[in-house]
Amino acid sequence: MITVDDTGENSIVVAPGANAHLQPQDVALAFDRHPDAKVMLIQLEIPMETVRSAAQYARDKGLLVILNPAPANGSVADIFHLIDVITPNENEAEMLSGIRIKDLPSARRAAERLQQLGVKSVIITLGKQGAAVLHEGKFRHIPAPVVDTVDSTAAGDVFNGALATGLADGRTIEEAVAFACNAAAIAVTRLGAQSSIPYRNEVLFNILN
Repeated sequence: MITVDDTGENSIVVAPGANAHLQPQDVALAFDRHPDAKVMLIQLEIPMETVRSAAQYARDKGLLVILNPAPANGSVADIFHLIDVITPNENEAEMLSGIRIKDLPSARRAAERLQQLGVKSVIITLGKQGAAVLHEGKFRHIPAPVVDTVDSTAAGDVFNGALATGLADGRTIEEAVAFACNAAAIAVTRLGAQSSIPYRNEVLFNILN
């Protein structure tokens, strides 16, 4: 159930349904069907046992592992050593790092704390402000395009999917984050979740113009 207010912000109630029954063997079958995969993107709306198994399997296969820690769950810190890139929003980063985020310096401290806990690279999504990136010791702010928000539903999902696409295409992490910010910016100008997701050519056109 998703509700959206007059400013485009959303509130979501989740009934786990089939997600709660996803088992490690189900994920293993998916890996077997995609032997040429380069990136695995995973989040936390499935059992932690399955998350852990998938991350380990991807690591063993040499895939880049991206974790979108949503909904935030403190126990996920146990698998941080398996994660190449983590993509929390501000609230999730605060919960996982214990550091309140109110500006870019505090976002950097939170990102550094997550790295200390074992994650290689940290991307904190900042809504309309874009994203903060800590990668190979360098901290950068990647701004988002300025748009009129209609519905923010699925903005985080679009960001993560576009990020995974960008990295799989061989973009640097900063280039992939910029690509993802543009994709999410397009999505929030449209109503709905799946219906708001832009095509690759739309994102590239938005970047070029």
